[in-house]
Amino acid sequence: MDDVRASAPEPAIPGWRLILSDAGRLWASREKPFSLAAFHAGAERTVDADSLDALRAETDRQESIAREAVEQVIS
Repeated sequence: MDDVRASAPEPAIPGWRLILSDAGRLWASREKPFSLAAFHAGAERTVDADSLDALRAETDRQESIAREAVEQVIS
């Protein structure tokens, strides 16, 4: 018997769940909440875009905001 997990495709945006609305809009929701520091810095857990490339760019931007917020707390 084959292990289905071994053949499952990688997520389009790791750590984020993708949603296609009835209107055709793409949404991504982060699987784990951002830290409190990231939240206060403006990192959004759910974002939307017109294309997958734009959605990737937006999730990358949110992750960057979160990283910078955590780095500021550490330093």
